[in-house]
Amino acid sequence: MSALSADNHKNLMLFGGRAHPELAERVAKELGVELTPQTAREFANGEIFVRFEESVRGSDAFVLQSHPFPLNQWVMEQLIMIDALKRGSAKRITAILPFYPYARQDKKHRGREPISARLIADLLKTAGADRIITVDLHTDQIQGFFDGPVDHMHAQGQLADYVREHYGTDNMTVVSPDSGRVRVAEKWADSFDGAPLAFIHKTRDPLVPNQVKSNRVVGDVEGRTCVLIDDMIDTGGTIAGAVRVLKEAGAGDVIIAATHGVLSDPAAERLANCGAREVIVTDTLPINGDKQFDNLTVLSIAPLLARTIREVFDNGSVTSLFNGIA
Repeated sequence: MSALSADNHKNLMLFGGRAHPELAERVAKELGVELTPQTAREFANGEIFVRFEESVRGSDAFVLQSHPFPLNQWVMEQLIMIDALKRGSAKRITAILPFYPYARQDKKHRGREPISARLIADLLKTAGADRIITVDLHTDQIQGFFDGPVDHMHAQGQLADYVREHYGTDNMTVVSPDSGRVRVAEKWADSFDGAPLAFIHKTRDPLVPNQVKSNRVVGDVEGRTCVLIDDMIDTGGTIAGAVRVLKEAGAGDVIIAATHGVLSDPAAERLANCGAREVIVTDTLPINGDKQFDNLTVLSIAPLLARTIREVFDNGSVTSLFNGIA
């Protein structure tokens, strides 16, 4: 029995999906617990089978699964893990989704479209999840899709500390890649002693995914170190275009900071050649060799997830981990 379970007369059990085993191991190490052993495999037709090798009865179960490509496979595996825990009489099941799948489909843009982010929440609840822990949702409204507690954690503190340590804040401008993330950029600016703000005015064709036209900078960036922030980088088109526009406006160094490095092709090539001095992301998603490039820095989200799990398990205050970010 772990120290955590002994002190609380409860049994904390951590379960890791196969999508990102390195992150699960890091979280387990931070917590001082072992990952619960399990058998997981596919049948010939692609069906997923999961069985836990220890009793889970009465446990406080935390199911960690990242959702890289192929996303649908890992969503299904997490749902099956939760179902197995529910049928194994776990007392409480918390689904940990560092990168919430389908988060960009949070509303209808046109008729006859799904709201897939809500569907994911419904699936988690139906499978047996009592609670969700996630990091930097694409939009805050997704918290209301789940019928239960949602701990929406933020990687900004970790990313901002890294930027402050390596670049200082004296000549800093925080840049939002579009007008929709200005509120987030304001929080960054506050953490940088009131640094000035700028944003990129851009247009997007709703009929063409992953293609954005960056137009012009709104704000003064000439000669300044620009921190370009976003929640995720997928194909890199938006961010690379924003760097180009900032450079054309006379910006000095451009540092990119984003929580989720999806990095679908050709993101690595675009980011390596876009002119940014450094690209900083966290490991909410696995970033394998083919996605890495020279100016990429990956910070681990494991300490934040472990602290959140500990507060939830101890019935403590998750809000205390926000450091003023909410």
